[in-house]
Amino acid sequence: MPANLTPEYEKAEQRFRRAATDAERLEALQEMLRTIPKHKGTDRMQGDIKRRISKMRKDVAKKGAGKGFDQFHVPRSGAGQVVLVGPPNTGKSSIVATTTNAPVKVADYPYTTALPMPGMWPYEDVQIQLVDTPPITPEHVPPGLMGTINYADVIAIVVDAAGGLLEQADDVFSILTSRGLELVGVPRNQIDGENHHQRSAVLLANKSDLAPAGNIDALGELYAGRLDVISVSAASGNGLDELGRRLWELLAVIRVYTKEPGKPVDKDRPYILEIGSTINDLAVEIHRDLPEKMKFARIWGEGRFNGQRVHRSEALHDKDVVEIHK
Repeated sequence: MPANLTPEYEKAEQRFRRAATDAERLEALQEMLRTIPKHKGTDRMQGDIKRRISKMRKDVAKKGAGKGFDQFHVPRSGAGQVVLVGPPNTGKSSIVATTTNAPVKVADYPYTTALPMPGMWPYEDVQIQLVDTPPITPEHVPPGLMGTINYADVIAIVVDAAGGLLEQADDVFSILTSRGLELVGVPRNQIDGENHHQRSAVLLANKSDLAPAGNIDALGELYAGRLDVISVSAASGNGLDELGRRLWELLAVIRVYTKEPGKPVDKDRPYILEIGSTINDLAVEIHRDLPEKMKFARIWGEGRFNGQRVHRSEALHDKDVVEIHK
């Protein structure tokens, strides 16, 4: 019987292959087990993944007991993980501090941030995880930081619009390219699935309120067709709304609300799914056994009749409401 592996499984497998630490490999294996189709054709694969998870857990526990946990590993949370990368004093910490409640250190001197610091940015009714990171230069990339960057859903390069932004952007690109990454300005679902080096990215010109005339325009022209350049100011808040919208687009996810028959919609905790997900994918996200128990579903959303009965293969859209019947 063919395995008929899903795109979600294949993406998890790609994450496993590019993982830099055992903790990342363990998380990817768990995602592979969660997303693999459950039928006779995958029984052997499921068993193999379970054995690898068991072994990896022991390895992680053993290394953790002996050497301590990986301080550069940041578990994903929210709608997706965006890692901010850049030279010293470009304002990465200020952006995270302004948009989240994370206790990041903000100072006027360089190298204030020594380890990755995550924070949750409320975007409409979901949250996007932003990760502040130590600065990088051509002379120094902190050991372990490439693992953080590799594992990100989206990479946000932050440069100082007040001066030197062209050189800063070029330095960061050279550093990441030399380490095998290919940054592209397209949403995650449009990345070449055969190219494990590609990452969705955006370029942020911070301190835009202090930028000399023409600086940001020059950066935009230089990277036209490669990455979007977004002008932001952590100090004034300018451009942050546009940044939030663009990050949501790059993450390529949707939010789906659920309701029980005869009850109101649960608007407090939408499920976050990848673009292209189906009713069946939502059922798996709710509970791994739900697809087998599901008889049918009803859906409310743009372009549909209210309460329209749909097949489990029906593609979902952002802000759909789904009612699953067992």
